Amino acid sequence: QVHLVESGGGLVQAGGSLRLSCAASGRTFSTYTMGWFRQARGKEREFIAAISWSGGSTFYADSVKGRFTISRDNAKNTVYLQLNSLNSEDTAVYYCAASIFATFDLAPTRYAYWGQGTQVTVSS
Repeated sequence: QVHLVESGGGLVQAGGSLRLSCAASGRTFSTYTMGWFRQARGKEREFIAAISWSGGSTFYADSVKGRFTISRDNAKNTVYLQLNSLNSEDTAVYYCAASIFATFDLAPTRYAYWGQGTQVTVSS
């Protein structure tokens, strides 16, 4: 079991950057595939990115490819999401999630553990 807490969200101007962090509890963090999702008001939860157990493989949604970067530091029990070139469409609550599976899953139901979310708001 793992407990996840996101941080780093806030208000940023269009074209700006943020780095989100997800702190995990427990010594089993390194055995989980980690993912980031977001949910804008009135819309479905959307997959953003995932990273393998070792951190050696990553996968991104087309909407953020080239702008966002996912990484992890297992020694610190932390996964990160670097957000660059932000625009108004990126405004959403961002969630960190953990999966016991080794595949990069797009479906939220495949992730067993979730953080509480952190708000990212992009102004123009």
